[in-house]
Amino acid sequence: MTTAPPAQAAKTAALLSPSPTSAPRPEAPAAPPVRRVPLAVSGLLGVALTAYVWSAHGAKPGVLLLLGLGLGIALFHSRFGFTSAWRQLVAVGNGTGLRAHTLLLGTTATLFALLIGTGTGLFGSVPAPSAGPLGLGLLIGSFVFAVGMQLGGACASGTLFAVGSGQTSILLTLGGFIAGATLAAWQFDLWKDLPALEPVVMADHIGWFGSWAVTILVLAAIVLVSRRVQARRTPPPIGPVPSARGAAARVLRGSWPLAVGALALAVLGAGVLLVSGGAWGVTSAFSLWGAELVRALGGHPENWSWWQQPGNKEMLAGPVLGDKTSLTDIGIMIGAAAAAALGGTWTLHRGVPWRTAVAAVLGGVLMGIGARLAGGCNIGAYLAGIASGSLHGWLWGAFALLGTWAGLKLRPLFGLGNPKPGDGVC
Repeated sequence: MTTAPPAQAAKTAALLSPSPTSAPRPEAPAAPPVRRVPLAVSGLLGVALTAYVWSAHGAKPGVLLLLGLGLGIALFHSRFGFTSAWRQLVAVGNGTGLRAHTLLLGTTATLFALLIGTGTGLFGSVPAPSAGPLGLGLLIGSFVFAVGMQLGGACASGTLFAVGSGQTSILLTLGGFIAGATLAAWQFDLWKDLPALEPVVMADHIGWFGSWAVTILVLAAIVLVSRRVQARRTPPPIGPVPSARGAAARVLRGSWPLAVGALALAVLGAGVLLVSGGAWGVTSAFSLWGAELVRALGGHPENWSWWQQPGNKEMLAGPVLGDKTSLTDIGIMIGAAAAAALGGTWTLHRGVPWRTAVAAVLGGVLMGIGARLAGGCNIGAYLAGIASGSLHGWLWGAFALLGTWAGLKLRPLFGLGNPKPGDGVC
């Protein structure tokens, strides 16, 4: 039997140990009592809507709604966010959230490679990679999106689960998000011809195994770099959220570790690909909802160039509850509401400061415009793109980090704080 040399064993132990913070993470407070009324309302709404969708539109949309409910539960229980993770990384060097991203990205990439590489799908769907053009719209859009999410207080997926959990200020962000996505669709002719190169999908050049291997290697390098940065800066720990005591109670009512959330989201996101043939996305539904509102007010969005594009035209012509992305978005909000009520934290926040309200609406508008320019958000472009081995996903993430830095500079103008090295938590 051989043992690793002491130096190598020490390196391995250091790599697996938690990254240092300026203080131990405080113990999570106990979860409040169950909010029975919101739980009953969200539970009944979830059951009734699933039954209606299943009977009116078929099993495939019904399953997509169920997957959305699961995504909402996982997002809330793990508080899995992109906005706060990048803010903590850029402001104080805490890479905990970013390393959770790498687990989500790596697991999703593995599942995508298996599904797309073997052509495995349900309901007659054929899974396809999520690829986008490499152009000015991608670079500008991802930068603008990241500025918006730092002002609005949430990313695309975070907006949905925060609204579901009753956060009033994020409801303003959602309204701005829908407005921005609708505005960008309306003005599609202004930006559709921005210079761009054709999409680059690694699997087209090195196969799905090669694409997966390169993706995992890059993600591993990001983990190592983030640990070095955190070790050098020794940031405050991430603040805890209320949690129930005991393993079973924590699963149902408490906070999940970020790693558990990442794995659950990866499996559910792969489920969306398996069922629909397309990756999990968020923001195309916002353009659709805005167009339906315009139509209800007497407008004619069907005449816009955006809604005359292949795929978009069919989306607008069909029922909202038959749209894949609308179903998962609605499911996320209902699932998060049920999870928040079960965890005792569902509440409607009142008295939003006016500067916070302005930032929420402005941030939402910027995210809506940015997502359309970039061809997706932190889910549809960043997560789905990288998991598909598409270069546009990596570029989205790089320019979103730059946008995060800019957004942090703007937050104090609206009375929003940023983490500081001397804080107790970040």
